[in-house]
Formats: sequence, C-alpha cells, structure tokens
Amino acid sequence: MKRFVLCILALLVITAALPFNVSAVSIGGISAKASVLIEAQTGTVIAEKNEYQQLPMASTTKIMSTLLLLESGDLDSEFKVDNEAIMVEGSSMGLCEDDIVTKRDLCYGMMLPSGNDAANQTAVLLAGNAEKFSEMMNKRAEQIGLRNTHFVTPSGLHDPEHYSTAYDMALLTREALKNDTFREICGTKSAKLKFGNPPYERWLNNTNKLLSMYDGCIGVKTGFTDEAGRCLVSAAERNGVTLICVTLNAPDDWNDHKKLYDYGFSVTESVPIDYDFSEIKADIAGGSCDKISVVPSEMPRYTSVNGSKADIKAELLLKKFVYAPVEKGQNVGRVYFYSGDVLLCTVDLLAENSCEAVIIEKEPSISDKIVEWIKNLL
Repeated sequence: MKRFVLCILALLVITAALPFNVSAVSIGGISAKASVLIEAQTGTVIAEKNEYQQLPMASTTKIMSTLLLLESGDLDSEFKVDNEAIMVEGSSMGLCEDDIVTKRDLCYGMMLPSGNDAANQTAVLLAGNAEKFSEMMNKRAEQIGLRNTHFVTPSGLHDPEHYSTAYDMALLTREALKNDTFREICGTKSAKLKFGNPPYERWLNNTNKLLSMYDGCIGVKTGFTDEAGRCLVSAAERNGVTLICVTLNAPDDWNDHKKLYDYGFSVTESVPIDYDFSEIKADIAGGSCDKISVVPSEMPRYTSVNGSKADIKAELLLKKFVYAPVEKGQNVGRVYFYSGDVLLCTVDLLAENSCEAVIIEKEPSISDKIVEWIKNLL
C-alpha cells in the first residue's frame, strides 16, 4: 500500500448535523422483551426497549461466528469436514460425513438456513474446539465494544452463560455489515452452493422472511430456542440511510421490525457534508505539471436524526508525491469525516485531469561518446 502523509491543517471543523445526543423513544405495541433500533453510520439509538437487558440470543449468535470465519480469509479453498463437529442437534445446512466444503459454504450455511453443523465446523476449523472458539468470540466482542455479552456456543444453542443484549447485537451487526462479503451473504434470499462428497449443487434458503416482507431490508439473521424465544436481527436501507433493528424474545418479530423501521425512517435523513474540495492540490513528481486538482469519488453524507446538529471534522490525507503519468480519475488521497471519535464516512480523492510524464534526456557520458564514436567507425 502506498504511503499516505497527513497534510498540514488537515483538521477542519464543519457545522453539520449531529447524529448524537438525541433522545431515543420507546415505541408502543412492540412484542419483544427487549429491542433496539439504531442508525448504522454512528450507532445512534433511535428507539429502545430494555436494550441493555441480558438475554439469550439464539442463532443470531452466528453473526459473530460468520464474521470471524470471514475475517480468517482464504474463503474458497476446499477441505473435508470434521465428522464429529457436524453431529449436532437443531437446524442444519445438510453436512454429512467426509463432505468437502469451503469456508464460504459454511458462511452461507450459517446465515441462510442457520446451520448448527456449519457453526460447529467453524469452531473446530478456527480454534480446534468450541471452548477455544468461544474465547475468540469474546475477544472479538470486547474489541467491538460489546459490554454485556458472553459467548459460549458457536451456534447459539442454549447455555445459561450464553447471552447478549439488544444493543450489543446491534453493535455487532453494525461491525459485521462493514464486511462486504458478510453484507452480500446476509442479504441473499437463496444461494446455489456446491459441496458434498463428491460435491454437488444444491440450494440453501434464507430463514429471514423480512427480506421479502419489508422494502429495503438487506439482512441479517433469525434465531430461536425454547429459552430465547424468537430473536431477529435485521438491517434496512432507504434513501441513503441504513438502520439496524434487534428484537429478543419477540412473539411478533416481523411486525415489530416493520413498525420500528417505519418510525426510524420517518425521523432520519441523509444530509450532505459541506466540504470544499476545490482547494486541494496533489503534488506531481516527474510530470508536465507540478500539481493537479482533485474531485471526490462521491459526495460525503451523514445521517441526521430528528434534524439534530453537530460538529464534524475532516482529516485530509494525500500521497506525498504522485508520480507521473497520472490518469484522470486516479486515486491520489482520501478524506475521513468524523463526528467526535466516530468515523462517519471516507471519500477517495481522484485526479481531476491527466498529467503526462516528462522524460528528461541526460547528457551522454564520455564513455557513451566513445562507444558511439566506435560504432560510427564500424
């Protein structure tokens, strides 16, 4: 990766909308024992009900298991399943003894049909057993900032010490959605995979009916055990705004989420950030021009909740030098927009025009002249 250098006077304060310090409301008629609706860009809580109460979260646990598997990389290399790991009760992606799979298969198997076999296989693959995998889960939870969560099982099968909160599960989902592959998988209604021994094609269907029931829904994960009741984590996008909703122990979860989203989208708005890109110049080395103007890859935006206002700072980074030739649209830097310590968005800076390289002809050395003289004699 090419080195970036922090430019002088890179921090600018911009008057914009504040996505923080807004009062969350409690929406009536929600069946869930605990629920929360947050705005995904900042994590601002829009609506809540017992959002910090520790409760079992069933198979929504697989959000963490899938995230860890995706972050381990090498998603498409084939391997043979652990025959003991896949022998587990409950929902399954259909793994059998000696099946040949990939990590990507397991991710779809966990997120769509909620395969406990896929979750157990993930634990053995990444950590050797479920106990050591739970240590990985809890360490990652701490990194994300989940303060009231404790993982024991990779699948979400009930254990008295396996619990979370609606708020923590929303934060986990906010982190997971930053992973493009996770976002793609959790929003897939059905997927054709090829695994087995020998591998053959089959379809896996998503248990998340909200993908078809609510306009703009992009995921995420269902869950159920007798002890946890119906659990649902979802995300939805409209007009540039992304919301995340969590309900735990919710007999009427589909309608809970629709009601919360209807409210959330009525009080949020995607607003452009006022930032002057016209004064930014990138230094060019070895080109027909010394500097080049830039344009943003997209206009920066933030989500305002109830029209709230805030201070936003911009951190500008440019490459120390861009070596010619430079093509129009080439990436030459980046701007990070923050509200407090929260990163709102990142915008790439692109060369507004092209700049050709200048070839400087050097004076031939004495030895070069002698060689040339000899060539001419011959």
